Amino acid sequence: MTIAKQAVPLLLLALTLPASAQTPPPPDTDPAKIEAGLYAVEPSHTRVLFAVSHMGFTNYYGQFTGASGSLTIDPKKVSKSEFDIVVPSATVSTTNEKLDGELKDDKWLDVAKYPAIEFKSVSVKTTGADTADVTGNLTLHGVTKPVTLKATFNAGGINPLDKRYTIGFQLSGTIKRSDFGVTTYVPLIGDSVDLIIAAAFEKQG
Repeated sequence: MTIAKQAVPLLLLALTLPASAQTPPPPDTDPAKIEAGLYAVEPSHTRVLFAVSHMGFTNYYGQFTGASGSLTIDPKKVSKSEFDIVVPSATVSTTNEKLDGELKDDKWLDVAKYPAIEFKSVSVKTTGADTADVTGNLTLHGVTKPVTLKATFNAGGINPLDKRYTIGFQLSGTIKRSDFGVTTYVPLIGDSVDLIIAAAFEKQG
């Protein structure tokens, strides 16, 4: 049997598959095409990353997982968007088990007393076709301070695995941990902490 003859049955099979079984179109990077509505954080593909200077020699990295939260957005009224995200502080991970334990204790995050870290938006200001400044209140270590994060829209579309309409953003900013009462080893270990929120949202309803 020739390669061409072998391909015919496969082509016929693809044409007869229901639409739900076929591969959806690739994600669309045009923010104007975002579907307006209420979204929930998709925790499996959402991460809160951080980086801090380690004695000036290197930057040390870690992450928080298990995020929850919501986003309300309308591409025609971006400034009216509302966003909040919560991560369990005990999920902190640096791939160093001993360090993770130290970060959870009362000299650092004190996760027993402060089990959650939350960012809740107050205002959104567009800065470009697919970018915006999101200002909100960050609660960390029991202290709440205003923080502005720079947001970039990645793409929106149907997730080919769970068939849910999904949109993705990346947000970044810098805080001083001492502002939130986390002062251990400052300045030996950097006070400035770079944050990245890689966030996926699934449309509800």
